[in-house]
Amino acid sequence: MALDSGEFFFRWAVGAASALALLAAAAVSFLALRNYRQWKEMKAIPEIRPWYPILGNSLLAESDGEGFWKQIIYFSEEFRNMPLLKLWIGPFPHLILYHQDTVEVILRSSAFIEKSSLYRFLQPWLGTGLLTSTGEKWHSRRKMLTPTFHFTILVEFLEVMIEQANILVQNLEQYLDKDPFNCSLYIALCTLDIICETAMGKNIGAQKNKNSDYVKAVESMSDLIHHRQKSPWLWPNLLYRISGEGRQHYMNLKILHSFTDKVIEEKVCKIKQQEQYQIGAASSNHLRKHKERKAFLDMLLNARDEDGKQLSYAGIREEVDTFMFEGHDTTAAALSWAIYLLARHPEIQRKVHNELDEVFGDSDHHITMEDLKKLRYLECVIKEALRLFPSVPLFGRILNEDCYIRGYKIPKGTDVIILPYALHRDPDNFPEPEDFRPERFFPENSASRHPYSYIPFSAGPRNCIGQRFALLEEKTILATIFRHFWIETKQKCEDVHMVAELILRPSKGIWIQLKKRPTCNSSYKKLQE
Repeated sequence: MALDSGEFFFRWAVGAASALALLAAAAVSFLALRNYRQWKEMKAIPEIRPWYPILGNSLLAESDGEGFWKQIIYFSEEFRNMPLLKLWIGPFPHLILYHQDTVEVILRSSAFIEKSSLYRFLQPWLGTGLLTSTGEKWHSRRKMLTPTFHFTILVEFLEVMIEQANILVQNLEQYLDKDPFNCSLYIALCTLDIICETAMGKNIGAQKNKNSDYVKAVESMSDLIHHRQKSPWLWPNLLYRISGEGRQHYMNLKILHSFTDKVIEEKVCKIKQQEQYQIGAASSNHLRKHKERKAFLDMLLNARDEDGKQLSYAGIREEVDTFMFEGHDTTAAALSWAIYLLARHPEIQRKVHNELDEVFGDSDHHITMEDLKKLRYLECVIKEALRLFPSVPLFGRILNEDCYIRGYKIPKGTDVIILPYALHRDPDNFPEPEDFRPERFFPENSASRHPYSYIPFSAGPRNCIGQRFALLEEKTILATIFRHFWIETKQKCEDVHMVAELILRPSKGIWIQLKKRPTCNSSYKKLQE
């Protein structure tokens, strides 16, 4: 007997609902079984309580980045004397490491290079580029991209850094002897201009246009991704897409990818035009006069893997997006913290000024690589600022095999979160750890320090490929700023609220006052000539 359409639809709906219920029950059962097995194997490890089946500690986490970071600091201080710390994000255990010997077990190993499962939420934006990829793809990309950070290429990038640092000084000049202002936005726009020109060969003039959609999208994405990472109910893509946060996420994604796509397309067209021009050019001398700087994107377009294959368009975009993210926001945060610390410690700022005077005297010449090598105290200032405020305050790996840490068996599949912020405050390595003391990084004071006690750029085989670029940029910008200004701040430590999304940043910015340096006779106008 045939069924009418209404009865057929009813039976189909009941069957579909039953199937979904069975799938949900199976998933919950699997998670509960895995939850119990891992709980049993890791039972002896100290943990944050209370935790709940399936949800773990997620209900305890503050929703906003500032509140969440206060919790992390509290727990790292509370459990300072414990060898390990465990928390559950949803049904998955996460091991928190903040002692040099426990961190070393993970970072020195070539087996533990796979990023934590929480990094999958970065993949819609960054794909599986150098930051998020693993295995053979990561090894191949790392080998391919390492030459792009060679010293001779960094020398070419220095010219861009100097030009943009001088524009930054020009923008700051308007606040000379005026009321306090937030310098963080100006720093972020400067680093964005630098990364755009060095990564993509495009001068976007962000410093002359404060309303940058790209900057806003990056900051919003960092907040959204971080909130999703600690909220298991936002993990399923289907549910996330229909949520308010998910819709904002995909709006930001469109802005970020459209920006990169447009620049890559322009670069490819420009290269084709240059090739045609070279074919028809009559004079090689004429060509030399029009030589242009090479950007990271130029190198990617010419890069080949071990089999001689060129990167695909998708591969190029994910590496450019990765370099843009890692090279913009992280450096801006590091510079803001360094400026704040120098403003808070005038005696250290005087030492920086004295070193600058020793290197430059009354000269107005552009900064050179040789000048930067001589700025050893400034380099110690940067390293100490990164100790206190590491741009990436935590990062994660996932164990692809069992391992033992301080006698505890850690089962395969466990996520590990490494906490440089707490690691850098170990009083055994850094006495009075909250004090700002650049002298900690004098060669005689740091030579015997444990190699995994200070890891602002991670360490081991998966350390940051762009750390030399970052230090060069920070040194150049700080040297340019402090050749011109004396900086003060009334912002107390307790007034600088830290927020840790993907990057550790001051939630309300860094507020400073600018004074003219009494010993500086040069002006930014002369530097720009």
